Amino acid sequence: MKNIKTQPLDLHEEYYQASPRILESFPRFRPPLDIFFFKEQVAQLLLLSKANERISADQREEILKNSNQGLIFLSRKDHPTYAKHISKQLDLILMDTNLKPSEIALIFQHALTEQVEAFMDQPVAPVFENLQSDSLVLTEYLWQDPFRIKEFRKCLWPEHTLAKHSVNTTFIGLALYLRLYERELRRKHLDEVALGLLVHDLGMSKIPAFIRQKTTPLTREELEKIREHCWVGAKSLHSLNIRSDTVLKQILEHQERLDGKGYPQKISGKQISIVAQICAVADSFCAMITHRPYAEAQSREEALKALSQSPGLNAKIVRTLQAIILG
Repeated sequence: MKNIKTQPLDLHEEYYQASPRILESFPRFRPPLDIFFFKEQVAQLLLLSKANERISADQREEILKNSNQGLIFLSRKDHPTYAKHISKQLDLILMDTNLKPSEIALIFQHALTEQVEAFMDQPVAPVFENLQSDSLVLTEYLWQDPFRIKEFRKCLWPEHTLAKHSVNTTFIGLALYLRLYERELRRKHLDEVALGLLVHDLGMSKIPAFIRQKTTPLTREELEKIREHCWVGAKSLHSLNIRSDTVLKQILEHQERLDGKGYPQKISGKQISIVAQICAVADSFCAMITHRPYAEAQSREEALKALSQSPGLNAKIVRTLQAIILG
């Protein structure tokens, strides 16, 4: 290639082809990671430009031209930088056939966590639209191959924040949903289930942090505030003209229990929607296996055992979760 100094590479590194569409989305003259060219005459990868090093307009044009011919590569050691970049334009993930499923799951994990955090901080229509857009990318990815969910359940955040808990619950909830509904999947319903899982704890963002993070027993007044979060979340989404029963019921009913001892409506049995029952199991499991200010994380086995002994949770859904986690 013209005007670009090249040098031989360490053959022990691992590389993958760069998608032209994703290369075009990089900053124009300062690519955020190392870029390599495959020299066919000698069957060797050569370094073209280093991360954040300025390139000329001619160099950029030549890189893009060669990427269309499949000759531009990236190093997997730069994957964290690549993942951070692509997470800002998540739809690009559907066009990159060179990423490993585990890498794609991690990109979704980071991207969705950022979007949920932004929405909880500012629950307004434009921010919700960004979250919904990324949620649809997730469901499109899973719709193409539902077995891809296996990688998602492996990458759960170990520490608790509202956003991280929401994403953990989404991955586990979708694993449950896809297993339970594998013979009767409907795309629109999948879209709504995923979105409901992502925002199921929206109301908790309105509870003062000192209450959510309190390490001593809650007062009656504090407990009442916590129990209002389902109503608060549902009202917040309703104010954004979200009318999907599937979404709203996950927010409103995920703390209800089959034995009538949940909240906020104290409904029981079949009065609780099945999507809310799935959300309840996923929400409980993900809360138990993460480090929280008021509780140490339990092992997955300990959490599953506790869930199996709960009369308020759907036993079939809990058994399905056991099969997913331990299988």
